[in-house]
Amino acid sequence: MNRLAAYSAKPLRLNTADAGFEAAFQKRLHRSAQEDASVEQRVAEILADVQLRGDAAVLAYTERFDGLKASSMQSLVLTQEELKAAFMGLAPVQKEALQAAAQRIRTYHQAQKKACGESWSYHDEDGTLLGQKVTPLDRVGIYVPGGKAAYPSSVLMNAIPAHVAGVGEIIMVVPTPEGVKNPLVLAAAYLSGVSQVFTIGGAQAVAALAYGTATVPKVDKITGPGNAYVASAKKQVFGAVGIDMIAGPSEILILADGSTPPDWVAMDLFSQAEHDELAQSILLCSSAQYLDQVQVCIDRLLPTLPRAAIIAASLNDRGALIQTRSLQEACDISNRIAPEHLEISSSQPHQWEPLLRHAGAIFLGAFTSESLGDYCAGPNHVLPTSGTARFSSPLGVYDFQKRSSLIEVSQKGAQNLGHIAAELAYGEGLHAHARAAELRLIPTPAQRETP
Repeated sequence: MNRLAAYSAKPLRLNTADAGFEAAFQKRLHRSAQEDASVEQRVAEILADVQLRGDAAVLAYTERFDGLKASSMQSLVLTQEELKAAFMGLAPVQKEALQAAAQRIRTYHQAQKKACGESWSYHDEDGTLLGQKVTPLDRVGIYVPGGKAAYPSSVLMNAIPAHVAGVGEIIMVVPTPEGVKNPLVLAAAYLSGVSQVFTIGGAQAVAALAYGTATVPKVDKITGPGNAYVASAKKQVFGAVGIDMIAGPSEILILADGSTPPDWVAMDLFSQAEHDELAQSILLCSSAQYLDQVQVCIDRLLPTLPRAAIIAASLNDRGALIQTRSLQEACDISNRIAPEHLEISSSQPHQWEPLLRHAGAIFLGAFTSESLGDYCAGPNHVLPTSGTARFSSPLGVYDFQKRSSLIEVSQKGAQNLGHIAAELAYGEGLHAHARAAELRLIPTPAQRETP
């Protein structure tokens, strides 16, 4: 008997027309706000130790957690020659896939930069210049997970937009347990314009990037996913450096009209469920018959996958097949969830897309599987989770830039703005502000008495 056949997945079946739907729906969506106090405390200790002892602490934790003993930090630095060698050593089919993905991701982010990442200015009627200067960050750190799996796609998605933005230095950290380096990850770093790679990971790597050590340069911002310790470390160093987001478990929500082959939809649900047991996969459809067909496909396809145990746990504990009254109602529910990945698995996806306000990424039509977006479509796969798509956006060029306001007031403009500013400043009791504005007036008015 196939060992995988022992695993079964029965996502929670709900119907929006049922009286108990709302309570059951909220329970399934529940996102715990509790923090693991032991993780938070341990991370705080690691951060403090790295801040105090620098390289010595990083070496000690790298040996302890990754089983990688090194005599110095320099031995944990990968050269550009090593990265190039990793790329050149790939099988042709891997090399071509990596290059194609990198080019599509670069093209997308170059378009993004042109649309929203350029400086601008204008002159008003008084000749005053007003505008915005957009400049890239000087140095950023990208965290790439390692250990149980390798993620070259994370390298591409974090490093390429930083490179397109014009970041001066891109410092990558990636754990290599027992010293095992993944050539695809190193090749992706080579293609993406990474400046320097350190084979370190965990909270200690985040600390090294945030505070700097004798070997690891201090960065201005840290991006990239990681485990609970990495997420906690990023949260705790925020303020000393910028961060992209605190990522939660992966999510997919599929809105279906029943026109997509049900085995496609079942596999798309699996594609998120296989990340980990806490991932959430939800299907919304007005057809009970179609939901039944998807469940049959789940039962048939699950035993064929190596990560069947993880998928089954995810779907059983966090998954749901929800019958709605209409696809419009499904759109309303989607906006409440604000999912990380949102598939409109419909023959007319553009009919429904305008109704969807909150999602990290929207995948239109039956042929647009979420996995294409994860790897090679072009848009970034670093997306807001846990409902944060209500107020945040995918990682992009804009995350690696900052904006400075430009103001050049003309003599004529100072006569108008000076009166306005002085009146408001006096109203706030800030007389130096007011008088600084009044000194530019012609002729200079008599100064008000300070009360």
